[in-house]
Amino acid sequence: MQEQNIKDNFYIFGYALDGKGGGQSIPSGDPGAPGAQHWYHIDYSFSNAEQWLHDTGLEKRIIEAMVRSDTRPRALVTERGALIMLRGINRNPGAEPDDMVSLRIWIEKDRVITVRQRRLMAVQAVREELVLGAGPHGTQEVVTRVVELLADRIAEFVDELEDRVDEFEGAVQGSTNLESRAEVSALRRQVASVRRYLAPQRDALEALYRNSAGMLDSRHAFEIREMSDRITRYVEDLDLVRERILVVQEEMSNAIAQQQNARTYVLSLVAALFLPITFITGIFGMNVAGLPGTEESVAFWWVAGVMTIISVGILLAFRFKRWF
Repeated sequence: MQEQNIKDNFYIFGYALDGKGGGQSIPSGDPGAPGAQHWYHIDYSFSNAEQWLHDTGLEKRIIEAMVRSDTRPRALVTERGALIMLRGINRNPGAEPDDMVSLRIWIEKDRVITVRQRRLMAVQAVREELVLGAGPHGTQEVVTRVVELLADRIAEFVDELEDRVDEFEGAVQGSTNLESRAEVSALRRQVASVRRYLAPQRDALEALYRNSAGMLDSRHAFEIREMSDRITRYVEDLDLVRERILVVQEEMSNAIAQQQNARTYVLSLVAALFLPITFITGIFGMNVAGLPGTEESVAFWWVAGVMTIISVGILLAFRFKRWF
């Protein structure tokens, strides 16, 4: 079944899992096969999404958390189930990867409800696996597979950041223009934006692992723990990337300062060279009576010779002091 038009309906898809890697599609409003494990995926941005969640028997506080417009990754465990809020890299066309997409997952023993507003490629990938008959065998595996794919895409993004930093580090001496500096600054903002969500996402997965009794068996709980460890590594990698970016920015600033100092130095030498010459031309350029040599035909050459000697003397003095 093709994904429903979410412009007209909050309900994106639903599956009754067959335990063999596939599942039977469930239309909106259909409770599904009795005794089967179900996975529902909806868009919370529609007003009827909240009513649908209410009809499933969820608590009011859980529903409010699932439809809240702005959330940070966290886990909320109740007697009936667990709610975990995660963030995924935005791989939608035309979107910035660091504009992370929110995904809320309600976990019960035989039912999983995933809620989102923007399309998340990790969820779509799991659905395609179900369609091909190579997907999760149960709701617990739906959770771990979605979390794994989220982590995989985070890993890809972190690798891309590291590659870009490598490029800047290799060309830092030739990348002092404003465009390169703006790219480095944008890269630093991306790192900060992604890390903002990864640190609490690690804590949310750890909390789910600690309180997974009755919802996840030991194997899937261990996989959640592994995903938490992976996110921890990515947070550490982002910290290292951020430090490397700071070093690149510092080297760029130093290179710019050296260029400015070199140019200022040249201008200073030129000014020192022409200062005495300018003084002489200023004196002989005064339009007053009594200037010597005004009646002499060779006076110009005497003045020009004196200025030349002074210039050569200044250059020799600079050379002796090793100023250039």
